[in-house]
Amino acid sequence: MTAPVFAFEDATRESAKARIGLQGPAGSGKTKTALRMAEKLADGGLIGLVDTERNSALKYAPVPGKPQLGGHVFKHLPMSDCSPENLIAAVQAAEVAGIAVFIVDSWSHFWAGKGGLLERVDEEARKPGHYGGSYTAWGPVNKLEQAMLDALLNFPGHVIVTMRTKNDYEMEGKKVTKVGVKTVQREGAEYELDVVIDMVKGTGTVTKTRYEPLDDLSMHHPGPEMAEMVLEQLGQGVDPLAALIDRLSVPVEALTLDELTGVKSEAARRRLLEAGLMHPGSGEPTTLGTLVQQRLGDVVVRMLADEGLTYQGALDLHARGRAEQWLDIQRAVEETDEVKTLGALIAERGKAVKPVPQKSAQERPEKSAAAQQRGGDDSSAAGGATAPQMRKIFAVLKELSFTEDREKRLRAVGLILRRQVPTMNDLSFGEAGDVIEHLEGFTAHGESGPEEFRAWLNAEHEKSAEPASA
Repeated sequence: MTAPVFAFEDATRESAKARIGLQGPAGSGKTKTALRMAEKLADGGLIGLVDTERNSALKYAPVPGKPQLGGHVFKHLPMSDCSPENLIAAVQAAEVAGIAVFIVDSWSHFWAGKGGLLERVDEEARKPGHYGGSYTAWGPVNKLEQAMLDALLNFPGHVIVTMRTKNDYEMEGKKVTKVGVKTVQREGAEYELDVVIDMVKGTGTVTKTRYEPLDDLSMHHPGPEMAEMVLEQLGQGVDPLAALIDRLSVPVEALTLDELTGVKSEAARRRLLEAGLMHPGSGEPTTLGTLVQQRLGDVVVRMLADEGLTYQGALDLHARGRAEQWLDIQRAVEETDEVKTLGALIAERGKAVKPVPQKSAQERPEKSAAAQQRGGDDSSAAGGATAPQMRKIFAVLKELSFTEDREKRLRAVGLILRRQVPTMNDLSFGEAGDVIEHLEGFTAHGESGPEEFRAWLNAEHEKSAEPASA
């Protein structure tokens, strides 16, 4: 087994999105603080709040027609069943809606609430045939929790979660002693966050952070000021979106298909393909995914304009496009303003550089007796298709998912040549070339090729079945 190859690179800090936890008892100001901080983090963008507290967050929303009462503008999503699947779906809905700051109020319910992880463990333990109690029931539930964490922590915007706390006690003999407070969440959950703020009667104290300037920071009614400090720390690094845009903004001569494939893969891993940006050339709003496709089209057009491109090179380029699924990208042809797919452009260029087959002495059929008598050569109509041509026909038919029996295959070839073909050996060299060229016209259309070939066959069948007009 070949050992994997790894390579270390210089580490650099990247700018990131906030992952903030607010924890405290009921009435300590978690929801209000989350909304106040979110307004600064959103910077004019949308705020979305998942409300598991029986719509309690609506108390902080504005009252229509009464601006003097104040309030925070946010999108509200009530949730009574706090299953991991529901939180994953909420994250996905937030991404589609373009939410800039995603608030979960409270995250504790997804641990100890209705449908939460603890309840799911009990359900697993009670299933028929289950042995080992709740201990072995954690297996499938752990997978659900990890999927939930992945969705939440990979959200492309800022995330704020609130967590309830309760008094924690320990027993020594018959004496019960209060030892502090305990978060209603899986032990160690705070390590998934960058900043954790303990709330006590409206005062927030940073008790866990990866950023030294925020250590032990304490504020009464924390809000925009604390959010500004968090943003300052998060922004002290390289913006991954800007770095990817820079890689796409070089002249087309400096770009390669491998480089673009790498950018696309990294953007997909970081979930940045749908990230909005201003086009580096036109200044128009677009997305990173659209910019990647445009630059890919630039590179392919440059490659097709290369006078040294061979027919095999065009075939290889088409095969790569099919494998990487970019043949359907549309491109405007400058000379005619016609819009064509990259697959069609490659097929046209390949046809232009395709060498004309030359018949060897072995490939040329001998003159028939009739031809010898009249001094002519009927090889264009007689046999002459070569073995390589035959193999090519079968290969292209297979590529078009046409694996029917011999009779249907001969019928299809006959429709292409517009004559009856009793056997494949009846094809001439030129006719075999015509069949190959016709079939390759469908394969050039990529994934839609087989379907288009079937549609063409059906249409030709119908034409041949029509009675001749009187």
